[in-house]
Amino acid sequence: MADSSFDVVSKVDKMEAENALNQAAKEIEQRYDFKGVGASVAFSGEDVLIKASTEERALAVLDVLQTKAIKRGISLKSLDAGDPYPSGKEFRIEVTFKNGIEQDIAKKIGAVIRAEAPKTVKSQVQGDELRVSSKSRDDLQQTIQLLKGQEFDVPLQFINFR
Repeated sequence: MADSSFDVVSKVDKMEAENALNQAAKEIEQRYDFKGVGASVAFSGEDVLIKASTEERALAVLDVLQTKAIKRGISLKSLDAGDPYPSGKEFRIEVTFKNGIEQDIAKKIGAVIRAEAPKTVKSQVQGDELRVSSKSRDDLQQTIQLLKGQEFDVPLQFINFR
């Protein structure tokens, strides 16, 4: 019998990110406390650019974006928000959506699997994801539960279970 496997990834659904951004932009447009402060949130290439007339308003816009992201099922671990910085007469915050598992985090996940998962389970780093395989599907299910119970710096998804 061939080995069963699954992939451990960390990805943000592009459509959900767009929906969260559009909802945040709509709320900022309609809220009274954002009137006349030049508050906006929009995509700037792959990143999100937040603009407002004061640092506090920029942070409030970031809070709205984070709230909408949570409602759309995007983990806050996926959002990497910089510090507010002045740019002319406004303050800006750059927010990026993190995709992929970095090499050092993948190594930590592999170490946890080697230390605590059933002995038949093997892991292997493949670019920005991790392939986990074993002859026993039950061992793979246990490994998924083990990884869900651990705390890593990125949100994990488990795909391609076969």
